[in-house]
Amino acid sequence: MYPRVVINLSRFETNVKLVKNHLDKIGIGIFGVSKVFCADSNLVHIFVKNNLDGIADSRIQNLKKMQNLPLKKVLLRIPMHSEIADTVKYADISLNSEISTLELLSIEALRQNKTHGVIIMLDLGDLREGYFDENDFFEAMDRAIAFEGIEVLGIGTNLTCFGAVIPKFNHMAKLIEMKHKIQSRYGISLKYISAGNSSSYYLTEQGRLPDEVNNLRIGEIFAVGRETSFGRKVEGAEEDVFVLEAEIIELKKKPSVPIGEQGIDAFGQKPVYTDKGIMSRAICAVGRQDVDIASLMPFDEKIEIIGSSSDHVILDVTQSGTKYKVGDIVKFHLKYGGILSVMTSEYVEKVYIE
Repeated sequence: MYPRVVINLSRFETNVKLVKNHLDKIGIGIFGVSKVFCADSNLVHIFVKNNLDGIADSRIQNLKKMQNLPLKKVLLRIPMHSEIADTVKYADISLNSEISTLELLSIEALRQNKTHGVIIMLDLGDLREGYFDENDFFEAMDRAIAFEGIEVLGIGTNLTCFGAVIPKFNHMAKLIEMKHKIQSRYGISLKYISAGNSSSYYLTEQGRLPDEVNNLRIGEIFAVGRETSFGRKVEGAEEDVFVLEAEIIELKKKPSVPIGEQGIDAFGQKPVYTDKGIMSRAICAVGRQDVDIASLMPFDEKIEIIGSSSDHVILDVTQSGTKYKVGDIVKFHLKYGGILSVMTSEYVEKVYIE
């Protein structure tokens, strides 16, 4: 069935082993992030096989289906108040930045007769989750340390995901400074100093991550073979772990500009077209309901994506040296957003190869 995403398990495992071997040498553990591929069991088992420190996901539904796996389960997204019971039940650790949420976790953990681990997040400039003001942070820590049923296991930060702030040594130094202040103030030892995601990886390659950092939350390097600060391919990593294949359902010569008065399209946008004369236009049976179109890159570099709707991608194949016909399959490289969307879509078949 098409469209389908072809998932190369051996390439994925190559990337997991490559990163783990590198980080093991410098004493950094890994929470393997499973959210981009919806905690697909074939891929998650590679995390287990390679003995990562934990599996991290933003969705309780994904953590729930991984309950029988031996690795720690980490809830990446700050728990919603409405999912507190499930957070304690299905996550060993959660990332947090709200006192009210920590209090509810404490109450629920006592009710379930558990100790729930928490990592308190610091916002070092990316302006997504985390305490930005130091006084607010220590007010929360005062409360969190006193709460029964939860254990403060560490501190963490997130960079690049929202504000596109590139992690630098000064960000990491601030994280370590806060660690020392916490240990001095409360007399506790923190298990995790979690310095971010795949965007922080380049610092480990340059030897610029402080020794006291001991955890990264890695997903994108495994999935696309690239670090995320500069979009650079990691040496030795495999790309095209995920490849989208879509079938051509129409192929005709048509004008390059629509004829008639233009309004807005089905998504409320008014598209702009360049007049290139008559072109060979191929329609593939895949659309925005299936994939983030902006994350697609045809293997055939002479194909241009000229538009899309809910169920169709329209391609200009005029310049291609391949003589396409209806029924042919077009392959696409996928960026991170493309992987996220095709793995989420129930309309895209998942096919596994070694």
